[in-house]
Amino acid sequence: MTTAQVPDVLAPARLGPVRLRNRIIKSATFEHMAPGALVSDQLVEFHRAVAAGGVGMTTVAYCAVAPEGRTEADQLWMRDEAVPGLRRLTDAVHAEGAAASAQIGHAGPVASAKSNGFPALAASRRISPMGPQLTHAATLADIARIRTAHGTATRLAIESGFDAVEIHFGHNYFASSFLSPALNKRKDAYGGSLRNRARLVREVAAEVREASGGRIAVLAKLNMDDGVPGGFWLDEAAQVAQWLEQDGTLDAIELTIGSSLLNPMYLFKGDAPLAEFAAVMSPLMRAGVKVAGKLFLHSYPYRDLFMLESARQIRAAVSMPLILLGGVTDKAGMDTAMAEGFEFVAMARALLREPDLINRIRADHGAKSLCIHCNKCMPTIFYDTHCVLARPRTAVPLADPALPAATGVPANGRGPAPA
Repeated sequence: MTTAQVPDVLAPARLGPVRLRNRIIKSATFEHMAPGALVSDQLVEFHRAVAAGGVGMTTVAYCAVAPEGRTEADQLWMRDEAVPGLRRLTDAVHAEGAAASAQIGHAGPVASAKSNGFPALAASRRISPMGPQLTHAATLADIARIRTAHGTATRLAIESGFDAVEIHFGHNYFASSFLSPALNKRKDAYGGSLRNRARLVREVAAEVREASGGRIAVLAKLNMDDGVPGGFWLDEAAQVAQWLEQDGTLDAIELTIGSSLLNPMYLFKGDAPLAEFAAVMSPLMRAGVKVAGKLFLHSYPYRDLFMLESARQIRAAVSMPLILLGGVTDKAGMDTAMAEGFEFVAMARALLREPDLINRIRADHGAKSLCIHCNKCMPTIFYDTHCVLARPRTAVPLADPALPAATGVPANGRGPAPA
């Protein structure tokens, strides 16, 4: 790509049928601002502030397609009752000049059965650390119902004024658990070969595309690497991306890594904030974190654009638009992503630290993010997702939280986490 062909990340761009004012997307970060699984004023303000700060599009995280697909009870799920609040949110975002995307999906084995009152579903039955609990192998009827629910959620997103939906195919949530050979032990048409394990994501993407009717953009968040032995890996991710491109069901793919279920810190890189996690736990869980936290919450060295090397391999495999996530913190990094052939960039932790970072970068191309990648924002998903350096707040310990849910990604276990 010549210098003349490299897109200006700050200039307007098209994403499917949607025109964005720039190529910067606020990635999904579970907000914990939906009491009763409905939009709150606080959630509206959270996304309004990011929109006012200059992003092209902000992503609401996350909107479960079914009540048992929530990572906890106080998490949005798409139904008629949620539409008025979601409409207030999208109106507020649009008033600031940005677009709004709804991340839709089913948490599967990352869902909290205890909190939701429903069994957690996954590709196969197994003991899950989310509680702990036993996940149930989804039946063919479950698969059909959840697939249809993605279409319903898409239509509700359109009714709510969203410009895009992002289907969650990452972090060992429901669809990702089917992709992962470490989690999918099925013997039917949804297990075994990669083509079979990818059947669900292709069917869901087709369902969403049909429901969208070309009125909104359709994105997917796709794992490149689960970060666990025997899990989904780059060579398989490249093939799945090729199939999705051939199907013509997506306008773009946001690339991600990690397992909320089994290795949540793999997504984030940087420090594992064990003391901060312990502070929001019940006494029993707090003791467990102190004794065994390091066995689950690993620390990985942080560097800017830490997903770029892996993402290059997906870039080489497909020609469709790709969104680079992971350590995008300044214009130099954004320009690198553009030069490497990525059409958009996604940011999370940096925008928790400074919702107005994009306006600062537009005014001063040398501006640097104040985020230090301490990951202390991660435990705040238990009560109010925010950067503790920007807005300190005393954590309120929960009665019986599950550690993986807190770190899950939590975005990426209690929904999509900061990246």
